Amino acid sequence: MTALGPDPIDDPIDGHVAALAAALHGPTRVKERMLTEARDALIDAAADIGDGGSPDGRGAERAARQAVDDFGSVEDVAPAFQRELTIAQARQTARVVALTVPFLIVCWYLTAIVGHGRQLPHSAQILAAHVGGVAAAAALLAGVALAATGAPARRLPTPPRLPLMVAWTGTTAGTALAVSALTLTTASVLAGNWPLSALMGAVTIASHIRVAASARACRECARLPVVAPRAISPPSGADGRTGP
Repeated sequence: MTALGPDPIDDPIDGHVAALAAALHGPTRVKERMLTEARDALIDAAADIGDGGSPDGRGAERAARQAVDDFGSVEDVAPAFQRELTIAQARQTARVVALTVPFLIVCWYLTAIVGHGRQLPHSAQILAAHVGGVAAAAALLAGVALAATGAPARRLPTPPRLPLMVAWTGTTAGTALAVSALTLTTASVLAGNWPLSALMGAVTIASHIRVAASARACRECARLPVVAPRAISPPSGADGRTGP
């Protein structure tokens, strides 16, 4: 019978990377890139330790275990990796809010122009204006957070509470979008402008779902421990700051 080789599940490197993956939370693509780079670093370290040993012998397994030990336990390295993932998630949430809310405000304005002559009730207009102001303020804060986690963050430390601030900014924006969708749709239907209001309501609800989901993921990341007892640097560029 042909030998199938060692079970991948028993491979020390694959097992360590799998345990690290289970401990981390954040944007999928950023997380996958970090884990891939960590696996490659462990494989290279094991090859250097083995240095000519038989790849299918016990020496290779010992080298892999030594590389894993030198790399650090999941408890030691996960907080440093999670910090980068949390910043990446905060940046992603800030980007979603900063791009989505202004787009919707423009759409609401165009809807009001198209629907001229079939005005919303005065109370609905006041509520929509206040909610729009809240959403605009959230978008402004998101823009500031996006800038703070960009190029300047490579030279200056990111404020520890910034990800949580971004998370609640996203939550506020998502709530404002939900209230706007309900208010504008209901009032516009009563005013007889239902085709356009139904379209805008659907777009606003879809935007609310996207913003709320990103804000929820950011809150979960922000509440995870990010201070490592041992200084372990995650792969370069893992926070996604160099991306668009």
